[in-house]
Amino acid sequence: MNFEISAVLLFAVASAFAVKTKAAGGAAATVLFLFGFFAAGTGAYEPITNLVKSTATFVSDIAD
Repeated sequence: MNFEISAVLLFAVASAFAVKTKAAGGAAATVLFLFGFFAAGTGAYEPITNLVKSTATFVSDIAD
């Protein structure tokens, strides 16, 4: 079974959760950075998108 979710939606929910719980540290900063990045669509979009896709593929391959 395949399940797809927009990266922007995923990071928006994670960012809202991080801010609501007053989370601090590297993980919260990374989530907020990625949400801002995907929302803005800067010139570095392609390399970072490829990194996120590779990571997602790696994680899904581990589960198989």
